[in-house]
Amino acid sequence: MHEHALNNLRYIREAMERASAFTSIPGWGGVGVGLTAIVAAVLAHRSIGSRNWVLTWLAEAIVAAAIAGVSMVTKARKAHVSFRDAPARRFFISYFAPIVAGAVLTYFLARAGFYAALPPAWLLLYGASFVSSGAYSIPVVPVMGICYMLLGVAACFVPFALANALLGAGFGGLHIIFGTIIARRYGG
Repeated sequence: MHEHALNNLRYIREAMERASAFTSIPGWGGVGVGLTAIVAAVLAHRSIGSRNWVLTWLAEAIVAAAIAGVSMVTKARKAHVSFRDAPARRFFISYFAPIVAGAVLTYFLARAGFYAALPPAWLLLYGASFVSSGAYSIPVVPVMGICYMLLGVAACFVPFALANALLGAGFGGLHIIFGTIIARRYGG
């Protein structure tokens, strides 16, 4: 009887973990990322189609990752959320798969000089990361991902300078809009 009760409790705990969402998405951190991305879009516009354009956006990716990482850890600590729990693990696995694909494609496309292919690839894969990880997070996350993917589709059919502006609208504007929504509805 005792063993049966423990098995039932284990099953209930695991079911609750599967049903719970990862809620430590940093809203204000997203706003900060958005602001730096707008600066990057302006700076990158000066060197459209060159190696410096790629380096500007790669520098922005590093800055954005630092802001997002610090703000996510801060929000998780305040809420007593562990990155080791099942919802966090599922979130990060589904989030990072498209990000890793984007990093590999960035290396390949940039090395080959196909800079114009980078804005659509980045927006589509970043959006895919939020659509897939959003299944394990708050409801606004997959909506944000779809918005990124729509910008990525648009970036496929516009001149390079406009695709750079779409990067600014996505990584800048969408982060600010959705970051504000997340901060207000889901606490910070």
